[in-house]
Amino acid sequence: MKAIVFPGQGSQFVGMGYDLYSSFSEAKEVFEEVDDTLEQNLSKIMFEGPEETLILTENTQPAIMAVGMAIIKILKRRGFRIESIADILAGHSLGEYTALAAAESLSLKDVSLLLKVRGRAMQDAVPNGQGSMAAILGLSIKEVIEVIEQNQLKEKVYPANDNAEAQVVISGLKNNIKESLEVFLENGAKKALQLSVSAPFHCPLMKPAKEIMLETIKNVNLMEPLIPVLSNVKVNSEKSVDGIKHNLINQVTEMVRWREIMIKLEKEGVSDFYEIGSGSVLSNLAKRSCPSFNRKSVNGKSSVDDFLSFLDK
Repeated sequence: MKAIVFPGQGSQFVGMGYDLYSSFSEAKEVFEEVDDTLEQNLSKIMFEGPEETLILTENTQPAIMAVGMAIIKILKRRGFRIESIADILAGHSLGEYTALAAAESLSLKDVSLLLKVRGRAMQDAVPNGQGSMAAILGLSIKEVIEVIEQNQLKEKVYPANDNAEAQVVISGLKNNIKESLEVFLENGAKKALQLSVSAPFHCPLMKPAKEIMLETIKNVNLMEPLIPVLSNVKVNSEKSVDGIKHNLINQVTEMVRWREIMIKLEKEGVSDFYEIGSGSVLSNLAKRSCPSFNRKSVNGKSSVDDFLSFLDK
């Protein structure tokens, strides 16, 4: 079996997508459609920065999606439709939206608008600078939860991303996150690092964003995906449109269960693992969680050319 996965926030960088834009007409079409849909020159921000504008969540989320969808369109134009390349899809947080668009459950226009609204709502859910996240290395998700429960940290910090064995990200208000770091270190964490983000994603503090997404997604036209797309919330695939919408809404406040998604792919018999989009974060996580996977990162012109040659064999 073959899986394609799409990255989430943190994979952005100034210059992202430019080699695709300048080398493939299909990529140019995708970036221009996203720009037109959002009524902003997002591609210019992606290609030239400044970084402080690119890392605004409302820009980062559609930008990362656009790179993934540009590559999907390049492949499709050359005869490699998503259902001929992969048996199952998944995406980390916003990457789930890219996966649904790749599976033709969402149009490029709708996914662009949804991610713009989602990014803005998540950024605005907590006043700027008051929220934070931290990476806890060396403890399992079970151990992180135990530390939280046994040290009066409940409802102060929350598990946000279970990325891999012994790699968990927590969310909360900035002061609570800062104070918790020493507690995790005292309880066996190898490292506890505050991350340079300005909002506490995937936790109950995102409830205002969840309410906005509830209203926004309600009227969006979704189709049944061409192939299964694993949910970050349920770690399974959902065929019904209502079920997909429900999962996307809950995803805003729920933990990203990426380690479990990797285990699910392995149990389903996946052997070939393709990461499509900027960066190679998910390939590196898969190397830790599922070392048996044959991994490929497809994130720029040279890797797209290599992937096309690989698919042609």
